Amino acid sequence: MVRPAEPRANVWLHRFAMLTAAATFFLVIAGGLVTSTGSGLSVPDWPLSYGQYFPPMVGGIFFEHGHRMVAGAVGLLTFALATWLWFGDSRRWVRGMGLGAVVAVLTQAALGGITVLFLLPTPVSVGHAGLAMAFFALVTSIALVTGPGWFRVEPREPAAERSTLPRAALIAAGAVYVQILLGATVRHTGSGLACPDFPLCNGQLFPALSSAGIGFQLLHRVGALVVAALVLWIAWRVRSEHPDLTELQGPALLAFCLLVLQVLLGALTVWTGLAVTPTTTHVATGALLLVTMVVLTLRLHHRYPAAGHLPSTAESEHGAAA
Repeated sequence: MVRPAEPRANVWLHRFAMLTAAATFFLVIAGGLVTSTGSGLSVPDWPLSYGQYFPPMVGGIFFEHGHRMVAGAVGLLTFALATWLWFGDSRRWVRGMGLGAVVAVLTQAALGGITVLFLLPTPVSVGHAGLAMAFFALVTSIALVTGPGWFRVEPREPAAERSTLPRAALIAAGAVYVQILLGATVRHTGSGLACPDFPLCNGQLFPALSSAGIGFQLLHRVGALVVAALVLWIAWRVRSEHPDLTELQGPALLAFCLLVLQVLLGALTVWTGLAVTPTTTHVATGALLLVTMVVLTLRLHHRYPAAGHLPSTAESEHGAAA
């Protein structure tokens, strides 16, 4: 069987991928609400809830079982998306992304079950949160590479092929992900108020490391400074090197705005004593910042394939026959 030699955008496939990404973001919010409301063990069994498919949606059960229902819907969407990609997209690496999404969603479901059955073990809970963010970034990437903008070939200057910006953006995206893992560690170790003030910690710039919680808090705050520096640096480079490319300017500006909002939400999370709204919004904004940096990184690597590892349009066409 010979697949089409020229991959083209399928508008309905792209829209379905966008729907899956939006549903995944809603799942991230639902998961954040479970932790923020302390509802992780409101349902003691898994995969059923008190032995039922639809238990009374009261108290913490609403958040925990609601999270499971959304996760089930995302799982179905992911399987459908992977199937559509397998039969509807000629690019092997994109079909591989679809299979990776299926593996991720199955692993995520298993981690969710282990989290409940073993009473919220910290490493598993942090892994569950980290994989959720990675999965969100993956399905968002699928939505990006199936969109019509991905197939537009932009002219490149020879000197531009040596741009270090794609690799720098990748480093920044990686730093955001590490910061998310640090934030998940703070949340799932109950260290959110180990430093009850902000920007100081117990009234000090360099407090004594009298507990693991203070250590996690300080790591998270230092990580925020590193991420802020990297995101600002990338945004400045995009603005100065590509002032006329809206496909790069847009995510760079959005990343800057999300960064400012995230810092404010981090402060509000502490100042309000871990109130549900700022805490959950902090998680959601972190997820948006991650996928924004991933989108920017992918667009840069696609524009300058010599500086990255994603196949160019020509390479995709060359390897499309199966």
